[in-house]
Amino acid sequence: MTRPTNTRWEYRVEDFGGFLKTEPSNAEVQSLLNAWGEEGWELVSAVYSSGTTRLRIIAKRPQTAAARRLRKMTEWDAELA
Repeated sequence: MTRPTNTRWEYRVEDFGGFLKTEPSNAEVQSLLNAWGEEGWELVSAVYSSGTTRLRIIAKRPQTAAARRLRKMTEWDAELA
């Protein structure tokens, strides 16, 4: 799929797994990524935090007008606080 060069992106960063939990299984990671894919997210990177079993997952998707409006509303709320 060809995207216009002026595509704006939104990013999602989440840690998966944890300090006391064992390393996430391939099936757990695959299930999470499939769910995100259904929402339009594309994997950018997945790395383990040093010395832990926590997997940091970074994804992106084209930003929609609705997402831009929501982000602006959140920024305005932060400025008022």
